[in-house]
Amino acid sequence: MPDPVKLTIDGRQVEAAKGDLVIDVAERAGSFIPRFCYHPRMESVGMCRMCIVDIDTGRGPALQPSCMITVSDGMVVTTDSPGTKKAQDGVLEFLLINHPLDCPVCDKGGECPLQDNAYAYGPGESRFVEEKRHYEKPIPVSDLVLLDRERCILCDRCTRFAKEVAGDPLIHFLNRGNQTEVNTFPDHPFASYFSGNTVQICPVGALTASAYRFKARPWDLEKTESTCTSCAVGCRVTVEASRNHVLRSQGVDVDPVNWGWLCDKGRFDFEAIESPARLVEPRVRKGDALVGTSWSQALGTSAERIRQASSVAFLGGARLTNEAAYAWAKLAKGVIGTDDVDAQLGDGLPVEVVHGLPAATIDEVCTPGGTIVVIAPDVKEELPVLFLRLRHAVVHDKARIVEISPTDTSLTALAAVSLRCRPGEAHEIVRALVAGGDHAAVLDGDLDAASALLAAGPVTAIVGRPSVAESPAAVVEAASLLLEAKADTRFLVTLRRANVRGALDMGLAPGVLPGRIGLDEGREWFQGNGWAKVPAGRGADATGILTAAAEGRLDVLVLLGCDPMTDFPDRDLASRAIAGARTVIAVDTFLNESSSRADVVLAAAGWGEVEGTTTNIEGRVSVLGQRVTAPGTARADWILAAELAVHLGADLGLESVADIWDEIERLSPTHGGLGASVLKSLVAADGVLVPASAEVLAAAEGTPVTIGGSVVAAGTSDATHATTEAEAGADSGDRTGSESEAGSEIDAGNETDAEPAGDFEGAGGAASPAGPRRPSPMGWVRPPAYAAPARDAYALRLVTARRLYDRGTLVANSPSLSGLAPGTRLTVAPLDIARLGVRDGGRVRVTSPRATLTVEVHADPAIPNGTALLHLNQPEGPDPAQLIDATRPVTEIRLETV
Repeated sequence: MPDPVKLTIDGRQVEAAKGDLVIDVAERAGSFIPRFCYHPRMESVGMCRMCIVDIDTGRGPALQPSCMITVSDGMVVTTDSPGTKKAQDGVLEFLLINHPLDCPVCDKGGECPLQDNAYAYGPGESRFVEEKRHYEKPIPVSDLVLLDRERCILCDRCTRFAKEVAGDPLIHFLNRGNQTEVNTFPDHPFASYFSGNTVQICPVGALTASAYRFKARPWDLEKTESTCTSCAVGCRVTVEASRNHVLRSQGVDVDPVNWGWLCDKGRFDFEAIESPARLVEPRVRKGDALVGTSWSQALGTSAERIRQASSVAFLGGARLTNEAAYAWAKLAKGVIGTDDVDAQLGDGLPVEVVHGLPAATIDEVCTPGGTIVVIAPDVKEELPVLFLRLRHAVVHDKARIVEISPTDTSLTALAAVSLRCRPGEAHEIVRALVAGGDHAAVLDGDLDAASALLAAGPVTAIVGRPSVAESPAAVVEAASLLLEAKADTRFLVTLRRANVRGALDMGLAPGVLPGRIGLDEGREWFQGNGWAKVPAGRGADATGILTAAAEGRLDVLVLLGCDPMTDFPDRDLASRAIAGARTVIAVDTFLNESSSRADVVLAAAGWGEVEGTTTNIEGRVSVLGQRVTAPGTARADWILAAELAVHLGADLGLESVADIWDEIERLSPTHGGLGASVLKSLVAADGVLVPASAEVLAAAEGTPVTIGGSVVAAGTSDATHATTEAEAGADSGDRTGSESEAGSEIDAGNETDAEPAGDFEGAGGAASPAGPRRPSPMGWVRPPAYAAPARDAYALRLVTARRLYDRGTLVANSPSLSGLAPGTRLTVAPLDIARLGVRDGGRVRVTSPRATLTVEVHADPAIPNGTALLHLNQPEGPDPAQLIDATRPVTEIRLETV
């Protein structure tokens, strides 16, 4: 600690950093100071005065709010002086003048700071006997949040969060004096993606969640810490249940990731767990219907279809735990021998790019004063809590965003420079930024200002698919150009699905094996350590798999918790694929458009019902907690993989989640040394980035942890498998050259099979000490250069983006969220709609190479000329997936008057 400040708190000498607040330093020193308005993640305002203590800075003690005073040398703080006690007593007495006696029914009862502070610091008896205030109660301030105004103590937490943190100033103080209240303005509801956070931080129960109201009391709840799997940010949460029913999910403050905040989808989509539509047993198709059956019948039928197949492919897996993803990868690649496996549904980036780009953490992206280049989807819609972190970095830490996007996004208002480009041409802007290339690609924005920002300071980049109506090639080329120009650039790859990064790490992608290893580099290692086989060559990605199925060249398609008919960008291809595959086996928690057409459906356990680990967009591994049991006979995904292997005459050698993680640690160079005890140690409370550094592993050694109620020593795993950053990056230059070009077809003979598909060998076994050398993870290899397709002067390029609320499985099956999907409409630039001679809101015919739709069109000045915007997977409005051809680099549409 540079130049620490020395002070005295309640007679104890302590040290603190300059600028620290007294309230924080006192708490770290063991003296808790009561508070209401103060929150460590927001600016102090000193409104409630509950934190008043005696502070002597050399001029004698004086009562001062500890949330507003920074420490200084020689300061003396007394938190329990008679003056402090009297002041706190008085504050509580005045707060309780009008506070209702709702404790017997209030949701906050039992975890209420006002209740706790009244008992600990209050007068014990009120001198006020007058009638209290009464308001209509409760009133909805949003679809998710209810307000009891008479409980409010005007602490300003909710209003500050909405304005300072979320940037949605939709809830305010209204009126004056004794009539002051928190509320929303008429016709302006608290329609924020983050409204549920105000419920959690409200200290009195004035704001309550409609999904939890009157459901339980804190002492009824059993709590387990876990990780949210609604998107790939990896926010830490508690799963809170009573009588085997999940009733609530709360944010946990993890410094590297979510800071305690959750988006409303992540907070409330636990309701899907309790949905009556959950699959509770396996089903097989008999005629036109799926009927319930025994597990023996369902698994036996699945195994028989696979055994008879000459071509098998696996699609999905991003919702699985790391352990389940490994088990399915081992089944697909190590038993069946197919490399036609893809956890991404045609809306991500190639696996070599995800694994190869130099990685940045969320903290590194949000470095104070740094420059952040964003070529990605709208992060507020797809990774909402990452948006909160970026907003804080810009507003409070002077970070600068350079946004490159085909349309305005939630970051546009925060960006120092926003550069507009046509779909498929983002790389042209990057080329102009770093090399002074042709400025013609810039439809709008100050290119010179953006170039100056890139030259001024450290640069990190957020990269992803801005639109699923274009191929990833332009984004990959943009990242390549940026890395060539600035070799120290680090990248955060924005893949949206929950554990897609973990699924890729575990080998659920073509051309790779668990641990970010290429097939050729890892073949000897895995076959020498218990895998019966490794595919002979690279398989097909999602588009190639679906193309093969649509053309009748795929015998068995296994869907691992995915719904390509709803979620794949090309609706026509996905529909033909589901119809064209000879057998479809779906592993899922619900029947969806795809699984309802399957021949066999295996009922899987969901979030909160399984244990294991997950990996977020940074590559941070964190632990998932099981709080309830799955409904009916639904089983964990890894168990389904292991039992299906047995029915195929093989043995994965995996009998528990712990067994699987031990094998992952033993075989994966990116997870070496990261034993289960390390993951459950105090050192790993915030998750562990992989490859784990030697410092993290050393810090975890000997840390006491509790597993199953018993205290054990952490860090007892084989640390010799640890892979340092230097080792992970060594010899990477030639590891992926042979895998840089993705295969796009599956032939009838299944070329990815090392042996005939019907020959299944045992896959278990231990590693030999004298076995092959452990391979290193793949490094960056520049993909082939990409050139944008020629523009059609008579067509518009389609941008297809996602919204937080859609008709996906979690939202559709969560009653609190299912009505929040906004729908979509075609929006174009005012000039383009004027050229058609159509009024705003009129109807037009939209034609692409795939389909023709008749839709309502609206003008939006945020859309550049020559571009049109539709949102994917919305319950109302046109379906852009009907227009998209996944094999084309961009999707061009033509508009005609009806």
